[in-house]
Amino acid sequence: MDEEETQLEEGPLPVLKWDHGLFEQITRGFRFPPEWDAQYPRQGQTATDAPPGYITLFEDFFLQGNFRLPATEFMAHILHHYGFHISQMSPPGMVRVRHFEFLCRSHGIEPTVENFRVFYQLIRNMGFYSFGNWRSAKKILLNPPKSFHDWKHKFFFIREEVIPIAMIFRESDAIEKEELAIPKAADWYLKLTVTPNHIFW
Repeated sequence: MDEEETQLEEGPLPVLKWDHGLFEQITRGFRFPPEWDAQYPRQGQTATDAPPGYITLFEDFFLQGNFRLPATEFMAHILHHYGFHISQMSPPGMVRVRHFEFLCRSHGIEPTVENFRVFYQLIRNMGFYSFGNWRSAKKILLNPPKSFHDWKHKFFFIREEVIPIAMIFRESDAIEKEELAIPKAADWYLKLTVTPNHIFW
């Protein structure tokens, strides 16, 4: 397994420190409809303080990880398979999930959790979940972002309906280590070649 590229800070989630103007750029730029009720948190709130019926999302999901709402079916499948809440995912994890989905779709391949697992395994770092490369699989992500400065500080709340599954908060630290066989001759595997991470904004 490769080391997680980005170092994540230790300790509890910090209090609000990000700019309201950037929050408005996200809600306008990504065309959040009023019924999603995206809320900029109050001073002193943390990412764990989402009101009932709301979830927490991080700014870098959108600006670095190409996350979009409503979430895709593939994203829902990832969250369901690995059994964690989207607010427990780190930005590096979001980058890998979305890059894999884009890469598959650019080649006319339907992204699946089974195929994703050929390249990545679940890892946990400082209480958040991400994905590390399997050593025996080829790398498909070139030049991922190296820095997510103060990403835990930059969050907002939004109606939970934007993620079309019932998510649970994963509490177990146990992570299954099951490396899948590499389908080196499979057409879909051959098509997925190493590609830089592009930010769409």
